[in-house]
Amino acid sequence: MKKLIDTYCRLLGWAIVACLAVMVVLVFGNVVMRYVFNSGITLSEELSRWLFVWLTFLGAVIAMHERTHLGTDMLVSRLGVTGKKVFLVMGHLLMLWACWLLGTGAWTLASLNTESRSPVMEAPQSLFYAGGVVFAASSTVILLYDLWRLLRGELSEDELVGVRESEEEPIDAPARVK
Repeated sequence: MKKLIDTYCRLLGWAIVACLAVMVVLVFGNVVMRYVFNSGITLSEELSRWLFVWLTFLGAVIAMHERTHLGTDMLVSRLGVTGKKVFLVMGHLLMLWACWLLGTGAWTLASLNTESRSPVMEAPQSLFYAGGVVFAASSTVILLYDLWRLLRGELSEDELVGVRESEEEPIDAPARVK
Protein backbone atom coordinates (compact mmCIF):
# COMPACT_ATOMS: atom_id res chain seq x y z
CA MET A 1 0.00 0.00 0.00
CA LYS A 2 2.87 2.37 0.84
CA LYS A 3 4.36 1.86 -2.61
CA LEU A 4 1.01 2.60 -4.24
CA ILE A 5 0.53 5.82 -2.25
CA ASP A 6 4.13 6.90 -2.96
CA THR A 7 3.66 6.32 -6.70
CA TYR A 8 0.33 8.15 -6.66
CA CYS A 9 1.90 11.15 -4.91
CA ARG A 10 4.79 11.18 -7.40
CA LEU A 11 2.24 11.29 -10.24
CA LEU A 12 0.43 14.12 -8.46
CA GLY A 13 3.75 15.94 -8.22
CA TRP A 14 4.20 15.69 -11.98
CA ALA A 15 0.62 16.90 -12.49
CA ILE A 16 1.43 19.90 -10.29
CA VAL A 17 4.53 20.64 -12.36
CA ALA A 18 2.42 20.47 -15.54
CA CYS A 19 -0.23 22.79 -14.03
CA LEU A 20 2.39 25.30 -12.97
CA ALA A 21 4.15 25.19 -16.37
CA VAL A 22 0.89 25.79 -18.23
CA MET A 23 -0.01 28.62 -15.85
CA VAL A 24 3.36 30.33 -16.35
CA VAL A 25 3.15 30.04 -20.15
CA LEU A 26 -0.44 31.30 -20.24
CA VAL A 27 0.04 34.24 -17.88
CA PHE A 28 3.40 35.29 -19.35
CA GLY A 29 2.07 34.90 -22.88
CA ASN A 30 -0.99 36.95 -22.01
CA VAL A 31 1.13 39.76 -20.55
CA VAL A 32 3.34 39.84 -23.65
CA MET A 33 0.30 39.79 -25.94
CA ARG A 34 -1.33 42.67 -24.07
CA TYR A 35 1.72 44.93 -24.09
CA VAL A 36 3.12 44.09 -27.51
CA PHE A 37 0.06 43.34 -29.63
CA ASN A 38 -2.69 45.04 -27.57
CA SER A 39 -4.66 41.77 -27.47
CA GLY A 40 -4.72 38.76 -25.20
CA ILE A 41 -5.37 35.07 -24.80
CA THR A 42 -9.01 34.87 -23.78
CA LEU A 43 -8.87 31.60 -21.88
CA SER A 44 -5.66 32.50 -20.01
CA GLU A 45 -7.25 33.91 -16.89
CA GLU A 46 -9.96 31.27 -16.49
CA LEU A 47 -7.73 28.27 -17.19
CA SER A 48 -5.01 29.63 -14.89
CA ARG A 49 -7.56 30.01 -12.09
CA TRP A 50 -8.77 26.42 -12.58
CA LEU A 51 -5.23 25.07 -12.68
CA PHE A 52 -4.36 26.98 -9.51
CA VAL A 53 -7.29 25.41 -7.65
CA TRP A 54 -6.27 21.94 -8.81
CA LEU A 55 -2.60 22.62 -8.04
CA THR A 56 -3.54 23.64 -4.49
CA PHE A 57 -5.66 20.55 -3.82
CA LEU A 58 -3.09 18.16 -5.32
CA GLY A 59 -0.30 19.83 -3.34
CA ALA A 60 -2.32 19.41 -0.16
CA VAL A 61 -2.57 15.67 -0.81
CA ILE A 62 1.21 15.43 -1.16
CA ALA A 63 1.71 17.52 1.99
CA MET A 64 -0.67 15.18 3.83
CA HIS A 65 1.31 12.16 2.69
CA GLU A 66 4.70 13.68 3.54
CA ARG A 67 3.43 15.18 6.81
CA THR A 68 4.71 18.60 5.83
CA HIS A 69 1.76 20.68 6.99
CA LEU A 70 2.77 23.24 9.57
CA GLY A 71 1.43 22.79 13.07
CA THR A 72 2.13 23.07 16.74
CA ASP A 73 3.25 20.08 18.76
CA MET A 74 3.92 21.90 22.03
CA LEU A 75 1.60 19.60 24.00
CA VAL A 76 1.81 16.36 22.05
CA SER A 77 5.61 16.24 21.87
CA ARG A 78 5.76 16.24 25.69
CA LEU A 79 3.44 13.25 26.08
CA GLY A 80 4.42 9.64 26.29
CA VAL A 81 3.89 7.17 23.48
CA THR A 82 0.34 6.31 24.58
CA GLY A 83 -0.66 9.97 24.76
CA LYS A 84 0.82 10.61 21.33
CA LYS A 85 -1.15 7.69 19.92
CA VAL A 86 -4.40 8.95 21.46
CA PHE A 87 -3.86 12.43 20.01
CA LEU A 88 -2.91 10.96 16.62
CA VAL A 89 -6.15 8.97 16.50
CA MET A 90 -8.19 12.00 17.60
CA GLY A 91 -6.50 14.22 15.01
CA HIS A 92 -6.95 11.68 12.24
CA LEU A 93 -10.62 11.19 13.11
CA LEU A 94 -11.17 14.96 13.00
CA MET A 95 -9.35 15.17 9.66
CA LEU A 96 -11.44 12.28 8.30
CA TRP A 97 -14.57 14.18 9.33
CA ALA A 98 -13.25 17.31 7.58
CA CYS A 99 -12.51 15.22 4.47
CA TRP A 100 -16.06 13.88 4.60
CA LEU A 101 -17.50 17.40 4.83
CA LEU A 102 -15.28 18.74 2.05
CA GLY A 103 -15.83 15.70 -0.16
CA THR A 104 -19.62 15.68 0.17
CA GLY A 105 -19.79 19.44 -0.33
CA ALA A 106 -17.55 19.35 -3.40
CA TRP A 107 -19.47 16.35 -4.76
CA THR A 108 -22.77 18.18 -4.30
CA LEU A 109 -21.42 21.29 -6.07
CA ALA A 110 -19.95 19.19 -8.87
CA SER A 111 -23.20 17.30 -9.42
CA LEU A 112 -25.24 20.52 -9.35
CA ASN A 113 -22.97 22.09 -11.97
CA THR A 114 -22.70 19.26 -14.50
CA GLU A 115 -24.87 21.17 -16.97
CA SER A 116 -23.25 24.56 -16.29
CA ARG A 117 -20.44 25.63 -18.57
CA SER A 118 -17.58 27.98 -17.82
CA PRO A 119 -17.90 31.35 -19.59
CA VAL A 120 -14.73 31.23 -21.70
CA MET A 121 -13.58 27.61 -22.01
CA GLU A 122 -17.14 26.24 -22.03
CA ALA A 123 -15.93 23.30 -19.93
CA PRO A 124 -18.29 21.72 -17.41
CA GLN A 125 -18.17 23.67 -14.13
CA SER A 126 -18.21 20.33 -12.31
CA LEU A 127 -14.54 19.87 -13.25
CA PHE A 128 -13.71 22.92 -11.15
CA TYR A 129 -15.27 21.38 -8.04
CA ALA A 130 -13.88 17.90 -8.72
CA GLY A 131 -10.54 19.00 -7.22
CA GLY A 132 -12.16 18.98 -3.77
CA VAL A 133 -13.51 15.48 -4.34
CA VAL A 134 -10.08 14.20 -5.43
CA PHE A 135 -8.44 15.83 -2.40
CA ALA A 136 -11.00 14.40 0.04
CA ALA A 137 -10.80 10.88 -1.39
CA SER A 138 -7.00 10.86 -1.58
CA SER A 139 -6.54 12.29 1.91
CA THR A 140 -9.05 9.81 3.33
CA VAL A 141 -7.02 6.91 1.94
CA ILE A 142 -3.79 8.35 3.39
CA LEU A 143 -5.37 8.96 6.81
CA LEU A 144 -6.95 5.49 6.97
CA TYR A 145 -3.64 3.93 5.98
CA ASP A 146 -1.90 5.83 8.80
CA LEU A 147 -4.54 4.62 11.28
CA TRP A 148 -4.12 1.06 9.99
CA ARG A 149 -0.35 1.30 10.48
CA LEU A 150 -0.93 2.64 14.02
CA LEU A 151 -3.22 -0.26 14.89
CA ARG A 152 -0.66 -2.72 13.56
CA GLY A 153 2.11 -1.04 15.57
CA GLU A 154 4.08 -0.01 12.48
CA LEU A 155 4.35 3.71 13.27
CA SER A 156 7.56 4.83 14.93
CA GLU A 157 7.46 7.32 17.77
CA ASP A 158 8.71 10.06 15.41
CA GLU A 159 5.71 9.46 13.14
CA LEU A 160 3.24 9.92 15.99
CA VAL A 161 3.69 13.70 15.83
CA GLY A 162 2.55 14.58 12.35
CA VAL A 163 3.55 18.23 11.95
CA ARG A 164 6.58 20.38 11.36
CA GLU A 165 7.26 23.31 13.63
CA SER A 166 8.85 25.57 11.04
CA GLU A 167 8.97 26.08 7.29
CA GLU A 168 12.74 26.19 7.58
CA GLU A 169 12.90 22.70 9.06
CA PRO A 170 13.83 20.26 6.28
CA ILE A 171 11.31 17.54 5.43
CA ASP A 172 13.68 14.71 6.28
CA ALA A 173 15.12 16.33 9.41
CA PRO A 174 16.22 13.91 12.10
CA ALA A 175 14.30 13.91 15.35
CA ARG A 176 15.42 16.43 17.92
CA VAL A 177 17.49 15.20 20.84
CA LYS A 178 15.75 15.96 24.13
